[in-house]
Amino acid sequence: MAVSARTDLTEGSVSARLIRYAVPIMVASILQSLYGVADMLIVSRFLGSAGASAVSNSGQITRIVTQIAIGIATGGGILAGQYFGNKDKENLEYAIGSFFTLFAGIGTVSTVVFFVCSRFFLSALKAPAPEESLAYLQICSCGFLFVFGYNALAAILRAVGNSGKPLHFIIASTVTNVVLDMIFIGVFKWGTAGAAAATVAAQALSFGLALHYLTRQKEIFSFEKKYFKMQAGKVLIILKLGIPCAVQMSIAGLSWLTVTRLVNDYGVALSAANGISTKIKDFSMQLISSLTTGAAAMIAQNLGASLYDRAKKTLYSAMRIALLTSVVTVIVVEIFAPQLVALFISDPEVSGPAVLNLRIEIVSQLFYAIFLIYHSLMIGAGHTLCVLFSSFVNCVLVRIPLSIFMNGLWGPVGIFIACAIAPVSSVPVGFIYEKLGRWKTSIAAKT
Repeated sequence: MAVSARTDLTEGSVSARLIRYAVPIMVASILQSLYGVADMLIVSRFLGSAGASAVSNSGQITRIVTQIAIGIATGGGILAGQYFGNKDKENLEYAIGSFFTLFAGIGTVSTVVFFVCSRFFLSALKAPAPEESLAYLQICSCGFLFVFGYNALAAILRAVGNSGKPLHFIIASTVTNVVLDMIFIGVFKWGTAGAAAATVAAQALSFGLALHYLTRQKEIFSFEKKYFKMQAGKVLIILKLGIPCAVQMSIAGLSWLTVTRLVNDYGVALSAANGISTKIKDFSMQLISSLTTGAAAMIAQNLGASLYDRAKKTLYSAMRIALLTSVVTVIVVEIFAPQLVALFISDPEVSGPAVLNLRIEIVSQLFYAIFLIYHSLMIGAGHTLCVLFSSFVNCVLVRIPLSIFMNGLWGPVGIFIACAIAPVSSVPVGFIYEKLGRWKTSIAAKT
């Protein structure tokens, strides 16, 4: 069935529309996360624990860059979604053009900075396999322009209700990534550099496909030169909305880097184990993340149309679905943790700690299912500073000090327990925000 270029999320059954919109996002997110999973799986099989450690450590850094791209793209998506909900076509086009020009600049700067500073970042992280990590990170940094470009294009498509097409692009790029991984690592023996090259090629493909599609959707964006001139007012709004999200995601990423550094002190085997369990946990989180993205887009459109009751109903429908699926995920992972880890590696020195880490930290998904959905309300309303505050509480005030403290008491097990407990702290922040009712606003109407 053909996917509409845009979909009005202000009409129809809330739960049905949310599920229909979020499912393509979920599948796309799962496939996108397979970039890292495929790299880890193939590298672990061909290169052992040293290769797995290299991909894990470098992957933590590239993950932060991707999160920054997604965070700032959130600002463009919120503004575009509210203009779309408000039926303001002219401002929608100026917002999209300003957004694209801004992202082209940020993506270019990120590529240069992270390529030049790769060795410094890995040294600060105390990566146990430095040369393998350096090769992976420097090559991946060459693809950051594609990462920013794709996330900008996908954010606009989702803002106007089209969550289906980004799924098609991710399917193509994921298949490309896996095939090239097998060729570059298994056949050409390029090691971690081959895994990184495969990832960059796949990212370039997803960006190219998304750009080609959007150039044909004149009802969304006409690609006229005048729209690419950045309008200061719209750029400031995008940055005002997007930077707190980017900082929030960076804080989360940096807190995990702190955890990774603590784990790296215990050697290559535990570093690899942490990397493998992290990939499985991240993969398991995709449904919650997709519901958060879907609910935020739906809430943004409804707030743009001043449908406040429908926006609130969207919040609680998303939370019920997220909690139900999280319970199922926790049960499945607790039962099958050894089998899931065995897909990556058979070395008991690595698999044992990986299974333990997975079984302890997977419980935290129950708390993520609550506070991340509250974040969708904050994002849809444009109150991204509230998202930043929520993550600061969770990641900085709780996760980092608690991990350091419990590492001193119980070693790696203490770190795992601290990471499982930390997300509880963001739940009351979201609850208070919703009850205060400040989310009943519309940026589109104000501008």
